[in-house]
Amino acid sequence: MLGYVFGLNARLGRLHFFLATIALAIAMTAICFAIAMAVLRTTSPSMVRPEDITHNRAIIAAMIFFGLATFMLQSMRIRDIGWDPVCVIPAWIALMIVDHLVAGRFPAWAIGGEHQGTMVGGLVNLGLLLALTFWPSAESGGVSTNPFELPARAAGKSSASEQRLARVSQGSARPGWG
Repeated sequence: MLGYVFGLNARLGRLHFFLATIALAIAMTAICFAIAMAVLRTTSPSMVRPEDITHNRAIIAAMIFFGLATFMLQSMRIRDIGWDPVCVIPAWIALMIVDHLVAGRFPAWAIGGEHQGTMVGGLVNLGLLLALTFWPSAESGGVSTNPFELPARAAGKSSASEQRLARVSQGSARPGWG
């Protein structure tokens, strides 16, 4: 059940992913506007200090909310494509960390002086965005269009994630193993 709450086992089609991304952008714009108005209401613009803890907590909470919401949307879309988000997302994060380190070590390879990444990282991010937005959904057996149905379950098989969890919990995901 918890996997569906965080979107790790749910599926999200292309159109729903696009519309949810737009809705998240609008919501985050409203949240950022509300935080900015709260900061400007309590202090004058020349007196805004980064040390103000109350507003920093609101900013950190908004960042965490945005990060989790983005992570859930991407996980649901990756699952719908038929890929395993347990493998794709950590690989993407690792690639972005390596890209950041390369840009810091070799500033000539960075996109610009103010950027913390290289052209390779930018192309990987663009490729992932295009794949999430335009890659067709995996076959779901043709019976149901339920967004919370896993592609492997529709075919009557257990998914790679379920097999991995069964191995870790000493269960049996392999046929014939009791």
